[in-house]
Amino acid sequence: MYLAFQTFLEPGDVYIRLMVAFIFGAIIGLERSLKRKNASIKTTIVLCVTSCVVTIVSIYSAQIYSEMTTSTLMDPLRLAAQLISGIGFIGAGVILVRNNDVVSGITTAAIMWASVGLGIAIGAGFIAEAFMALALIMVGVEFLPHLFKILGPASLREKELKCKIIVDNEDVMTDILKEMKNNSMKPRKVRVRDLRDSDNKQLDLLLLVHEKRYTTDVYHHLKKIKNIISVDIESLN
Repeated sequence: MYLAFQTFLEPGDVYIRLMVAFIFGAIIGLERSLKRKNASIKTTIVLCVTSCVVTIVSIYSAQIYSEMTTSTLMDPLRLAAQLISGIGFIGAGVILVRNNDVVSGITTAAIMWASVGLGIAIGAGFIAEAFMALALIMVGVEFLPHLFKILGPASLREKELKCKIIVDNEDVMTDILKEMKNNSMKPRKVRVRDLRDSDNKQLDLLLLVHEKRYTTDVYHHLKKIKNIISVDIESLN
C-alpha cells in the first residue's frame, strides 16, 4: 500500500506517518533494551521519527519548488539518501572490540540502520511495506535464531569460554586436553606459553561447551583435573 503525496499534504497524513515511525522505533528499541544492548528505545525512536520527517520534508519540498520553477529538476529523496550514509557514524559508535578480542554491537548497528530505513519508507508513504519489513526483521532477530538452535546442528547450541590454565607439568598437557574432550568440553585455538621464573606452563584456549552449562561448573571441573594449579575462565557469549 502506497499513500501518495498530494500537492498539499494533509497535516493528518503527516501525523499518522510520524506516529507509525514512533511506534516502529519503540518496537525495535525495546528488543535491543531487553537484551541490554547499547541502542535503547530513545535512540531508535529518535532515528526512526527523524528519518521519517526528513523524508517527508525532502519529498514535499521537491514538489513545492518544482511547481515554482520549470527549469530546475529536484530529487525528492535527496535528503533521505543522505540519511543512509549519515547513520554510519552512529553505527560505528556501537561496534566495540572488547579486551577479549570479541567484536560486539554489529547487530545493534544493523538495527539502527534498519530503523532509519523504516523511517524513510514510512515518510515516503510505504506503510504496508514498512510493516512487512518490521515483521521480517523481528522474526529474523528474535525468533529465527532460537528455531535454528532447536532444529540445527549441535554446534549452534554451544557457547565459548576463554580459559587461561596453569599446569605444573608440561608432559601432561595433551592428557589434560583429552580429559576435557571426554567431559564434553571441546578445546579450540590452543596456545602454550612459558612462564618467566617458573617451570609451569600456561594454556590459553577456547572451550566450547553446551550453552546451558554454567561457567562455574566448568571452572570447578577444570580445577579437579590433576596437574592444573590455576584456572582463569571467562564467558564470551
